Amino acid sequence: MKSAIKAVVCGVMTAVVLSGVPAPSYAKVQLSGATPPAATAFARRPAIASVDVSPDGKHVVAVISPDGVKRVVALWTTAELDKAPFIIGSDNERADVVGVQFIKNDRIFVTTQQLRDFNPFSGQRERSFLQRSLVLTLDGQPARNSLQFDGLDATQQAVVGVGRLISDLPRDPQNIIVADPIRGDKYKLNLYTGRAERVERGSDRFSGETADLNGEIRAKSQFDFDNGAAYIGQWLKNPDTGEWAEHFRYYARDRQPVEIVGFSNDPNIVFVNKTEGRDRSAIYEYKIRERQFGEVAFAHPLFDAGGVIRSRSPADFGEVVGFTYDGERSRSFYTDPALDQAYKDLRQALNITTVPVSWTDIETGERSRFSVGDGADISLSATSDDRSTIIISKSGPRVPPEYYILIGGRVRLLGRAYPELQGAPLGETTLIQYEARDGLMIPAFLTKPDPAIYGAGPYPTIITPHGGPWARDNLAWDVSGWTQYFAARGYAVLQPQFRGSQGWGERLWRAGDREWGRKMQDDNDDGARYLIAQGVAAPDRIAMHGYSYGGYASMMAAVRSNNIYQCAAAGAGPATIALFKKGTYNSRFLREFQHPTADGEDPLRRVNEINVPLFLYTGDRDTRVLPAESEAMAAAMRAAGKPVKLTILPDMEHTLNTWTPANFASILTSVEDFMKNDCGPGGL
Repeated sequence: MKSAIKAVVCGVMTAVVLSGVPAPSYAKVQLSGATPPAATAFARRPAIASVDVSPDGKHVVAVISPDGVKRVVALWTTAELDKAPFIIGSDNERADVVGVQFIKNDRIFVTTQQLRDFNPFSGQRERSFLQRSLVLTLDGQPARNSLQFDGLDATQQAVVGVGRLISDLPRDPQNIIVADPIRGDKYKLNLYTGRAERVERGSDRFSGETADLNGEIRAKSQFDFDNGAAYIGQWLKNPDTGEWAEHFRYYARDRQPVEIVGFSNDPNIVFVNKTEGRDRSAIYEYKIRERQFGEVAFAHPLFDAGGVIRSRSPADFGEVVGFTYDGERSRSFYTDPALDQAYKDLRQALNITTVPVSWTDIETGERSRFSVGDGADISLSATSDDRSTIIISKSGPRVPPEYYILIGGRVRLLGRAYPELQGAPLGETTLIQYEARDGLMIPAFLTKPDPAIYGAGPYPTIITPHGGPWARDNLAWDVSGWTQYFAARGYAVLQPQFRGSQGWGERLWRAGDREWGRKMQDDNDDGARYLIAQGVAAPDRIAMHGYSYGGYASMMAAVRSNNIYQCAAAGAGPATIALFKKGTYNSRFLREFQHPTADGEDPLRRVNEINVPLFLYTGDRDTRVLPAESEAMAAAMRAAGKPVKLTILPDMEHTLNTWTPANFASILTSVEDFMKNDCGPGGL
């Protein structure tokens, strides 16, 4: 009985060798004419994800799902890639593998996730999910481990496993640093003897501890108040004395975060990402001894800077070899000539072509052009320490992720994440801009169906605002399926980056303050009108579908006068802003950082103005936007005699990473059914 309970709580990993079995293969959908792929092809667990290569380049590991439902760990020897992988699975039907990476040549760090109905930390019943981390050997056995976090009983320790990975200590052949996810204590864990040594206690005062490549914690942040004003102070360790001191801070009310994004081989220099005085963030050098910001280390002329890429090669360990930035998608800029050339060569080898984008700077109005991948692009996902073996991810809005390995100068396909979609008639997605009614330029991603099947348009069209609202979309594969599923069925889909979206500069972000249901909503409508003017959208066949904040926007779309929409579908949306305001007010930092920006219209209070059918759906395990929000909206609409449908999806939390394939498929098919049968006169 005890072992059975342990299996349910822990999700024990077990190893199985697929002797004589070929590498995982997947059924292909046979498409004829305009037959679109089924919802299950989009909704499945990725057939391959989380791909990594060992530091010595001798092994590759990934999370795979041959059946599209259960995920397991697959391990290949790079010298024998034609052989079937070694499979490591779980003996717990409720536990699922969600991530894997190498931490030593012969040790992997695995993260699992499972449903829970009881929280062992609060002692309360709670319908949610838990994650557990563990370290395994290459034969699938748990690595030796005497780790016991202070204050946790055996059940709680089993739930968290080895905790949060702080550093894999690339120069240390035996140890890693992990943190107790509850108390924040840091431990050095020997993966071969099992010995665990606490190296730093957690603190209620500090958080965000950041280690350099040698595992030394050199930065941490402090949340505090200055005459009642909330701020986050950045503390750094003096390279000479080891003393900690606050070096700079940012106040919540100013909304100009300052973040340590990397360390230099020079112990006196750290890299800092900040926006102060700019519309888009840049990365600066900061000198600790002098307490002084230096020159800009990296800035992109059009997009926010991201972080620093440092080498793990023995030849130039720790040197900066590139930077990241948030362009049309997450991008890397390599300063190392060899890496830059490898990136260019791999783009050519994998047939990446580019298309130009005309761009108007949202802050200055200046016109420019830049190039993006035509339908797909690549990223260097992982490399061996000597960079002779590279994992490449190829993906894009019409190319589901594909993983390749460069080894011995040869590029080989490891696997496709959504193999059933290979050759499917997916739509073409482009980055566009349109002008809002007040002149603000709004970025957007437009996906149009295959014209060879559906003609040149105009098309039935779905406006799909993102969640957040402080979030953004990317010119990348849409894991929700909401763009390509409908494009494959003849719909055009627009993803507006309405004011309030982050990642496009300060002006666009701040323009959304206190404009919920107002100018933020106008931006979505203006996108629909732009598509009508361009001959893309049929003016009598337009709908909105959004989730979370996008669900709120869809509820508000049903309220608009002189409505441009024939219907709206709202997933897990707050029916009033009060829910969001309460959540941000309860956080002492968000009370000044975001709470003042959330103001506008409440769809629940304007039910009598609703003039189109509304479809509401949510998950029964949603703890972020409670199902009661959708239920209250549906009840009010029914009482007012308004057309409404409500679906509560079983075992579904708020975030996509917790959704089951059944959740994904149910959303796709139910929204499609609603659009066809209940959206205005005759359906969309």
